[in-house]
Amino acid sequence: MITRVLKNTLAKRVDHKKAIILLGPRQVGKTTLITEIAASLGDHLFIDGDDPETRLQWSNPSKAFVERYVGKHKVVVIDEAQRLENIGVSAKMIIDAKKGVQLFISGSSALELANKMNEPLTGRKWEYLLYPLSWKEIQDHYSFAKTLPRLEEFLITGMYPEVVTHADDAVEILKNLAGSYLYKDILELAGVRRPELLLKILRALAWQVGSEVSYNELAQSVGADKNTVSSYIDLLEKSFVVFKLNPFARNLRREINTKRKIYFYDNGVRNCVIGNFSPLGQRNDVGALWENFIIGERKKYLAYNGFTGNTYFWRDHLGAEIDYVEEAAGKLTAFELKWNPKAKVRFPKAFLDAYQPSSTEAIHRENYWNWLDS
Repeated sequence: MITRVLKNTLAKRVDHKKAIILLGPRQVGKTTLITEIAASLGDHLFIDGDDPETRLQWSNPSKAFVERYVGKHKVVVIDEAQRLENIGVSAKMIIDAKKGVQLFISGSSALELANKMNEPLTGRKWEYLLYPLSWKEIQDHYSFAKTLPRLEEFLITGMYPEVVTHADDAVEILKNLAGSYLYKDILELAGVRRPELLLKILRALAWQVGSEVSYNELAQSVGADKNTVSSYIDLLEKSFVVFKLNPFARNLRREINTKRKIYFYDNGVRNCVIGNFSPLGQRNDVGALWENFIIGERKKYLAYNGFTGNTYFWRDHLGAEIDYVEEAAGKLTAFELKWNPKAKVRFPKAFLDAYQPSSTEAIHRENYWNWLDS
């Protein structure tokens, strides 16, 4: 079993006073991780939010029901909690009714859980996000020497745990996974009225990875209004399918400040959406795949290491651009992401003069591992 970076972080949060909430896409290993920690604490109660009977039992529980159900268990795991109708109130009753109980909660939809849990558990929860496997996790498990040759595989089929550990069946696994949480869970949980529109938007975003996205232009291309497109992208983001990178703009009048870039949490899911698993030598989107992979991996790295700054891309109306910018402790660092290590890299003078970044660096396929495991 591949050890997750978050394991020690979550284990240190066990204090029997606050719920530990683990969010993330389906099939990234949330259940495995929290049940492993729960089991290390002793006998635990597992409540499965995917089970219809369980959902019925917990639709409107009383205090007496909660106390009887939890019984003498000191550790309670609620899996896929967004499917339980009144999970926020139920979680609060478990914490209040049974002193000394450690509650673990997992969920695949930040939207659903936020609506149900924010108020009841205000100040009474630790919240974390689990991503698909990271470069560091895979490297630590298999060794650097065995992980390095799999880079093309990661760019094409991604880094979901089952995909990484069963590489020969990667495409079929991805098709099943995408069919489950992209098309079934999201549509069902969010009550999407126009599922065909959501899929159109998703495919359009998949083709625009690495490019700036205009909601107005996207709305025209899919035949919808801007507000609907915005709400559907927000839904995809809160369901951990995509994430946004906003433009950096401070001093220069000609900087763009309305468009954003949108990336997929996993390259394999992105390629599944467009139905292309061809090897790199047969593709014309290698640059987009590389950018999505590197920014996604950096996102994992920063999240797991407690980064509290902000991340951006930069471009001005004259076409000068920087792929990726990090802002932390009042300092900026700028990065260009190049698949070809011999590609010439020039950081725009307008940006350098205006912001004087503390450092600039090109990240390519011969040095990226230092950036993801430093």
